[in-house]
Amino acid sequence: MDYLLTDTQKEILALTRQIADGEIVPVRNKLDHEDIFPRDILKTMGDAGLMGVFIPEEYGGLGGSMMDLCLVTEELSRACLGVSTSYGAIALGTLPVLISADDTMRKVVLPKVATGEWIAAFCLTESEAGSDAFGMRTRAVKDGGEYVLNGTKQWITNGGEADFYTVIAITDPSRGPRGASAFLVEADRPGLSFGKREDKMGIRASATREVIFDNLRIPESNRIGREGTGFIVTMKTLERARVAVGAQGVGLASGALDAAVSYAKERKQFGKPIASFQAVGHLLADMALRVESARALLYAVARHIDSGAAEYAMESSMVKVLGSDVAMSVAVDAVQVFGGYGYMKEYPVEKMLRDAKILQIYEGTNQIQRNEIAQALIKRSSRAGQ
Repeated sequence: MDYLLTDTQKEILALTRQIADGEIVPVRNKLDHEDIFPRDILKTMGDAGLMGVFIPEEYGGLGGSMMDLCLVTEELSRACLGVSTSYGAIALGTLPVLISADDTMRKVVLPKVATGEWIAAFCLTESEAGSDAFGMRTRAVKDGGEYVLNGTKQWITNGGEADFYTVIAITDPSRGPRGASAFLVEADRPGLSFGKREDKMGIRASATREVIFDNLRIPESNRIGREGTGFIVTMKTLERARVAVGAQGVGLASGALDAAVSYAKERKQFGKPIASFQAVGHLLADMALRVESARALLYAVARHIDSGAAEYAMESSMVKVLGSDVAMSVAVDAVQVFGGYGYMKEYPVEKMLRDAKILQIYEGTNQIQRNEIAQALIKRSSRAGQ
């Protein structure tokens, strides 16, 4: 379908596809089986300017478009969700700086992210603070002109690989969520350490570790935004990040569909390709319906955000839920089309199925997203009735 992409967006898409097909697809099984962080691929993307698609031109990026970020994310996810997750975590860790940092911090951080020199990570989740993110215990205590951080963040993508971490910590426990603040922590700060690399079911190319703060000191200038605005920074960050997760889902589902169609045309049973059997054809048709429906919503919401919309939390949750649910269902059906071969690690759909599950979990589980959608519907209905 013609989604009316601009010439620049078509160039971004073509460049990403070139890297995905030429650099990622040939090594994705190796990255997955050997838990290799795709640093070289991320460096290639930085050299190509693709790290800067979500960063404004004034800071060395390509413009800061949500749509552009989704196009890159979708195409990477078609090739390998592990690489895509490593890339997405850089955007996730950088968004708080874009959203709330002062211009001095932006001028230091954003150009280095745009060129691929710096890798970022976002530190929110803790062992007792998952869906209830603000049950966190990590503290940042003011001490003169510095803050002292203590605590442990769990399941941090790019943990141990990033050059800086954006960290949400409690500065005033008496104020609940309004007592949280956001901070930038450089990777070379004394007091920063990491747990083991987690042994995950999927997205194994991405590095996931605990990030530990032990009397780590940072200057007050490393605070992102005003003290007490950590909750606002987090919500604004996740509202954008969830759209990118939807793009990951669309990309993975698209890759699984392509693999299934190709296999169905080649695999012969009873003397003819299995694609000619109505049962298989209907399966492929339903997969295609889900992929295009999710893509249409994804692009519509991305453009809605780029238009300057003030409110899009419900829509971002919808994109996240639909994209991830479609990824899971299409990956399951792709394995079914492949039959016994789909269960083997030498075929791509086995990995896609393992990878797809995380999309329904991270950046807020789909159950939590449905709560958010329902609450937003009720709230908007109440406003409309006033």
